[in-house]
Amino acid sequence: MAIDLGTSHSAGSGAPPRPLTPPAATRSRSPGWRDPRLWVGVVVVAGSVLLGARVVGAADDTVTVWAAAEELAPGATLAADDLVAVRVRFADEADLAAYLPTDEELPADATLTRGVGAGELVPTAALGDAEDTGLLQLPIAVEPEQLAGAVSSGTRVNVYLVARGGSDRGYDSGEPVLEDVAVLDATLADEGYAASGLRRLVLAVPEEDASRFYGLLGSLSDPLVSVAARG
Repeated sequence: MAIDLGTSHSAGSGAPPRPLTPPAATRSRSPGWRDPRLWVGVVVVAGSVLLGARVVGAADDTVTVWAAAEELAPGATLAADDLVAVRVRFADEADLAAYLPTDEELPADATLTRGVGAGELVPTAALGDAEDTGLLQLPIAVEPEQLAGAVSSGTRVNVYLVARGGSDRGYDSGEPVLEDVAVLDATLADEGYAASGLRRLVLAVPEEDASRFYGLLGSLSDPLVSVAARG
């Protein structure tokens, strides 16, 4: 027996079949302003915007100051070639005054009153006049074989005076005439020194030690200057 699912009518009735009525469609409703999910979304978006603003603001909260490109010895005259710019964020803006910002000119003839390590920020407190250091810049000429190859700007050295060929008997060369002094410059020799085969060093030496060095140098008939680097 066939069953008609599309119509509904009473058995034996002559009335025409009535179509089935489909259920009424239900519309989705947008969440209202009282919906807590709406407020959670607002809070999340606002928090993201605030966090992004703080990150961007923090990224700009840095300043550029000068740091030592290499080890700088006390008594050295500060020059642009000795420095490298680094970006730093200070917790307190007042701390910036203790260092050298790159947007200001370097002090003229500024001399380091203490050593500054490679990569260290250069403090303004370490700068002064040459008179403040109590050091003299002492140039010496050294034969290449009497100079340690590792000597460079910032190296600490001992300087010895040796009497050549047994001359000047009675002079004891076992003790350094300059001890633990800093090298300010160990660049290649200029033309005058290159012609003689000598290397030129500039040392930061206390004034009284410089006088003693020149006194001993002048007392020897054929002195040999030897430089030993300290480890």
